[in-house]
Amino acid sequence: MVFGMGYLLIPSYFERVLDAKWPPAIQLGLTGTGTGLMAVAFLPVGPPLVERLGEIAWVLGVIVFLGTILWTIRDNLAGRETGTGAGKEELEWVDRYANPFMIVALGYVLVGSYELLAHGSPLPGITDGYVPRVSHLLAAGGATLLVFTLGVRIAPRFLGVPARKELVAVVLPAGAFGPALLAYGLGGGPAFIAGAIAEATAMVGFGGVYGLLFARSDRRTVGLFGVLAGVGCGIAGVSLGLSFAFGTVSSELVTSHLQLNLLGFLGLCIIGFAMQFFPPTAGRFKGATETTVWLVIVALLGGLVFIVVGTLAEVTILATAGNVLALTGAVVYSYLVIRLMIAVGSR
Repeated sequence: MVFGMGYLLIPSYFERVLDAKWPPAIQLGLTGTGTGLMAVAFLPVGPPLVERLGEIAWVLGVIVFLGTILWTIRDNLAGRETGTGAGKEELEWVDRYANPFMIVALGYVLVGSYELLAHGSPLPGITDGYVPRVSHLLAAGGATLLVFTLGVRIAPRFLGVPARKELVAVVLPAGAFGPALLAYGLGGGPAFIAGAIAEATAMVGFGGVYGLLFARSDRRTVGLFGVLAGVGCGIAGVSLGLSFAFGTVSSELVTSHLQLNLLGFLGLCIIGFAMQFFPPTAGRFKGATETTVWLVIVALLGGLVFIVVGTLAEVTILATAGNVLALTGAVVYSYLVIRLMIAVGSR
């Protein structure tokens, strides 16, 4: 979904039209296959070759994605042209300020994907290949920074009020530097502490940006509430991350940190924004209602709570129930999105 939002938004935010038709389909096929193969590799079945094939497919897909986006915006890489639109002058400063950070996020995707492939191969790695370093480059540097940069542009339009410039001015640089410092210093030391502080600053700041927009707006939709829930999960997630920098680390805390950031922040924010772009009422099929989206968000958020509480309390059955509940929400969301895409595409 992150790739899809990238195709949808990045070209238009650089005042360009996506200069390709077939590459997105190829890229989504490659990255989807790669993700599936890497997931299978974690199961106690299948040869080690499965993981390597998954990594290759993922990297090829990323190359197609980055090549397509960068070729489309090749004459406006600095993002000076923003596609802000007439009558939206109050948004132009944030729009222009945010654009270069999208390029930084794409850079993280490239570096993280290269590190994924370099690990266990003859290719020279930039880091030692420690998996959490790679995951921070991809998840915190790529996906999360992209949510920050797109979010400060999307949210004011959905909520009808401009974002606070002083907050945006802090959020994006902190979100850009934090992942690199975390990946470099992971395990302890000044770089790790600085990275944890930077990432927490970015997440809390983004929460402030969105929270103020939400409070000042009279618009209320299920998608906007979903983003609000995601931001809350993200703040909880980085709070645990800060505790790693200044306190004790345990496997239970690490798992909770991971779930809060991936399932909570990224999952709920992406679902919330997606439901703003493609509201369920745009479909004419069973389940195409806001009630269904509410059920999805409640299932994901409730499942996440069960997972975190069950993990921290070491109550396996509670964590398992949370995983089942969250998976159910994800399946229903997938059904909604696929049916909505078919409905929109057929018009």
